[in-house]
Amino acid sequence: MEAYVAPPVRLHAAAATAKPQAMVPPTSPTGGSGSSVTTAATIAAKGTTLDAPCDTRVLLYDTTLRDGTQQEGISLSVMDKLRIVEKLDQFGVDYIEGGWPGSNAKDAEFFDRAAGLSLRNARLVAFGSTRHKSATPHSDANLAALLDSGAPVLTLVGKACSYQVRVVLGATPQENLDMISSSVAYLKAARREVMLDAEHFFDGYKADPAYSLECVAAAVTAGVDAVVLCDTNGGCTPWEVGAITAAVGAAFPGLCLGIHCHNDCGMAVANSVAAVRALSGTTCACVVQGTINGYGERTGNANLTTIIPVLDLKLGVPLRVTMTSLTSVSRFVDEVANVPHVGGAPFVGASAFAHKGGIHVAAVLKDADTYQHVDPAVVGNSTRVLVSELSGRGNLLSKARELGLLRENASAAEVDAWGVRARKVLEQVKALEHAGCTFEAAEASVELMLRRTADGYRSPFSMLDFSVLTGLRGGTCSDGSGGNADAVTRATIKLELVGGDGANSDACPVRVCLEVGEGNGPVDAVNAALQRALHGAYAVLGSVFLSDYKVRILDAERATAATTRVMVEMCDGPRSWTTVGAHPNIIVASVQALLDGYEYVLARRMPECARGYVDVFEEDEAVPDGAGLGMPVTAR
Repeated sequence: MEAYVAPPVRLHAAAATAKPQAMVPPTSPTGGSGSSVTTAATIAAKGTTLDAPCDTRVLLYDTTLRDGTQQEGISLSVMDKLRIVEKLDQFGVDYIEGGWPGSNAKDAEFFDRAAGLSLRNARLVAFGSTRHKSATPHSDANLAALLDSGAPVLTLVGKACSYQVRVVLGATPQENLDMISSSVAYLKAARREVMLDAEHFFDGYKADPAYSLECVAAAVTAGVDAVVLCDTNGGCTPWEVGAITAAVGAAFPGLCLGIHCHNDCGMAVANSVAAVRALSGTTCACVVQGTINGYGERTGNANLTTIIPVLDLKLGVPLRVTMTSLTSVSRFVDEVANVPHVGGAPFVGASAFAHKGGIHVAAVLKDADTYQHVDPAVVGNSTRVLVSELSGRGNLLSKARELGLLRENASAAEVDAWGVRARKVLEQVKALEHAGCTFEAAEASVELMLRRTADGYRSPFSMLDFSVLTGLRGGTCSDGSGGNADAVTRATIKLELVGGDGANSDACPVRVCLEVGEGNGPVDAVNAALQRALHGAYAVLGSVFLSDYKVRILDAERATAATTRVMVEMCDGPRSWTTVGAHPNIIVASVQALLDGYEYVLARRMPECARGYVDVFEEDEAVPDGAGLGMPVTAR
């Protein structure tokens, strides 16, 4: 195979040693540089609109499985990768980069097993580098591994910055051009779709645009299918990316370009969108690379879960993805990667459409568009109303409707009655938050507070007293150290139980139960005692278990007298709920949260004699499956 010979390159003076410089921000309408506000009058004068559609053809390229795994703390098994591939394919992305088969055995195994997948929408991509400067394409192990992967699409990373070529590769500019052209030509001869990730392209262009364009030309002449322009160090701005991308598109009309941005300046999404807009009105398509949830080295890569809805909903770019699955895809990948979901993530975060301030909630209840830029259902998310000390009465009324306590078709009298209840609960919330509780993530506690305001409500149990004793079992050494003795904690609780599984609508017996539990600490011991007492009376609690326990010291400056906040999460299989307690005594705070957690379940299956909350249900109607345990209840 004949090597591609690039035309002579006229390097700028000192270009081989020059480092990139920032471009000047765009000029304001008044003629000065710096930021400026574009007025509606200015836009109208130009004959354009604020929401002018973008006609760039966009292909989505996911690199979560390679670039995303370079994030600190993320490591995916082969099975993890295969599960994510199937999910992304169902979602509708165009390309899924599986890894670098020439770099490690795990990625090589992945491609072997991925060959058995039946992908409907996406094409699988293997990633590697251009040949080594001292090797030929035929002798280069990396290129051989790419072909052996069997992937239909191969992406090569090649330097597009003369400074990087000299310092990192230790090669001459011409050697790098030869490495790019010969590698692309070799893989194209094998009938594969080939892309070039032009690494450090934007930095290289700012230092020496002629050479960076020559790198693109070397790939184009060799038959490359797409050239992806990379902001590898994440230091570019949207106006730089837009201007440079437009220049490349003008130099290579009809070429499929791409954009690959890192988030070191927090502008990876904005830079990616700027590149797409820069190609609008041209014959160039754009491959948009990114990762789900913005995973990536350092501060991350461009976040596809933000880019995708921006392109679709804001720019009108047609995409093949199922937009209503966006939130579930984001959370699925977090779950597989064992990464906590970012509640504040745009579009897909649990807090993306959450409303806390009383004024905001009052407006949203009238029209959701007053404080939401898109309908959350479009991206598979939902509106949430939070309850906190900043809440107004509307927050509580909305929560009562959400929980089914206040019917949508409730009469004016019912609404007024719940308004009074909501005001009482709001006062309680503000007092408890002042004492250290927080209810934004403890919605089960809020539900209980609302239920307790209902006429006739009676808790299924009440704690009469409890005590905890911690000591050593097995004796102590002569030095008092404890030697081989085991620490033992024993809790004794006395509960008043209402009803129970044997109760009927005509009789609601009250009995006192005394139980003892042991555990590896005071909270574990109290929980063991509670389970012994409650499980014996209420069979429904048999499937309930404690799934998470979080402690936070609120006023550390008070040292051992500090207030402790405890968050408890319980599960019964498909459902989970969180309750909160706060007290200077960590054991008391924990018991508060535990008691609420168990009452939350039982409050949905109260015996009729203590069913004050069920006046919201119709005669003989069952508690909705999504809200309770399906036990039929009868209205008063």
